[in-house]
Amino acid sequence: MGTIDGEIPASFFFIISLGFILLSYIQYKKTGKSIETIFLSIMAILFVISYFILIFYR
Repeated sequence: MGTIDGEIPASFFFIISLGFILLSYIQYKKTGKSIETIFLSIMAILFVISYFILIFYR
């Protein structure tokens, strides 16, 4: 098992963003447009942006 040495791999941000996208979709289908759905959508967008920043600015 390798060590990370204080660096977060970009794939973690991609996997987490997919999770937030799935959760926001489920939340939207269950309750409609609510504050929780908006929060999960914003978190998904932030993690996708973070992923692309890590990929392109290395």
